[in-house]
Amino acid sequence: MADSTFWIAALTGGTAVLASWVTSRSNTRAARIQADTAVLAQRAERLRDSRRGAYLDLIERAHGIGELSWEIAAVQRAAEAGRRPALRDELDELAERERDEYGKLRRCVRMVELEGPAAAAATANALQKATGPFHRALGAMRSGEPEAPQRFHDAFRPFWQTLTDFVGAAKTALHEA
Repeated sequence: MADSTFWIAALTGGTAVLASWVTSRSNTRAARIQADTAVLAQRAERLRDSRRGAYLDLIERAHGIGELSWEIAAVQRAAEAGRRPALRDELDELAERERDEYGKLRRCVRMVELEGPAAAAATANALQKATGPFHRALGAMRSGEPEAPQRFHDAFRPFWQTLTDFVGAAKTALHEA
């Protein structure tokens, strides 16, 4: 009977040691998976925050160009109504501001290209290109071309549409990140 007690005790002890080892390995593996998951979640959140910042900067710059364009249109309308005789000087000053705003917008587009994804970068580039008609029409207005104010006015809708497209791509990118 003593022999059977010894073997039962040895079997019970061995089972306890084996169970402890299996539990320890499982806990270690679970902790590693949890840590890896936390790292991935933090990385995704940092990416989302970085993208959000780049997207918001670009949207802000696009609105700055839009506001400047409205100001240019108001100056042109006032000149056409005869309320502002020094149109050329005002347009020259506004053209300088437009170049500054464009440079800031271009920098923001580059940041979006860095942050990605490709769809957001493509719509950011389209937004940058949509400023071209404003710039060319402003140059023509400064030269006194009679159809230039209408071309300038016609550039509003496509510009705002590309901004809307960018906002949609940015939302999608933020939800996917």
